[in-house]
Amino acid sequence: MDWRSIFGGNVRRVRQERGLTQEQLAFEASIDLTYLGGIERGRRNPSLLVITRIAAALSVPPVELLVTDQR
Repeated sequence: MDWRSIFGGNVRRVRQERGLTQEQLAFEASIDLTYLGGIERGRRNPSLLVITRIAAALSVPPVELLVTDQR
């Protein structure tokens, strides 16, 4: 399992469900826009702190962004 891809895909899915742009989410999570793009593409390995910031900005528990069977 590639956890970076799973996490990134879930972040993108929830972000789009919330109607947020990458720029809006990056601002709310206090992270760089290009870093967020790398996370969503599964190319970055976010720290636990970044995972919790993104989850808080999306108003979801962090575990929801790590679940593999979201459909």
